Amino acid sequence: MRKIQTQGVHHITLIGADRQSSIDFWEGVLGMPFVFDQPNLDNPREGHVYFDPGDGRLITVFTNETRKPDAKAVPEGVGSLHHIAFSVSQASFWQVAARLDARGVKHSGPVDRGFMDSLYFRDPLGLRIELASYRFEPPEGHRHADVMLEAHKIRVARGDHHIDRIHLADAIEMLVSRSQGSLSKDRSAKNPY
Repeated sequence: MRKIQTQGVHHITLIGADRQSSIDFWEGVLGMPFVFDQPNLDNPREGHVYFDPGDGRLITVFTNETRKPDAKAVPEGVGSLHHIAFSVSQASFWQVAARLDARGVKHSGPVDRGFMDSLYFRDPLGLRIELASYRFEPPEGHRHADVMLEAHKIRVARGDHHIDRIHLADAIEMLVSRSQGSLSKDRSAKNPY
């Protein structure tokens, strides 16, 4: 038996209401360009609209003009989607609450996750959305997941409850030390003062 190796999220498809409410939310609130529009190939009564969340992957929505937005929270149970998280820069993150407030949208306010900042709210169809912003940039040639894996190992070895900034900083230092060469024989911390 062998694994099926994935290489990233290809797309996420949601069941939406009417076409315009989907465009108004995904592009008009979250700024995702509306990039593709065609019929739902499995259901001719529906449309299928596509949005770019910023990384070239796709968020797609099945639309139907007979469906209207229903803001009631999407049921949460085993096998259900809890939320979708989208990445935003720190500059954008600290504007989110005010921009949702301007629309009268209830939200969690900023939530400290140690390694990132998060804010939660519901879309017009009741789906929980998270806007997340990492508090670090990975070193050149590495991904956020590389830093998180190393920070996790450091956190566990130290017996700490959750990943925080110190674990991230130490993980970044470790990744740089392992992946970038130096002419120095001793790369340990020094005090030249």
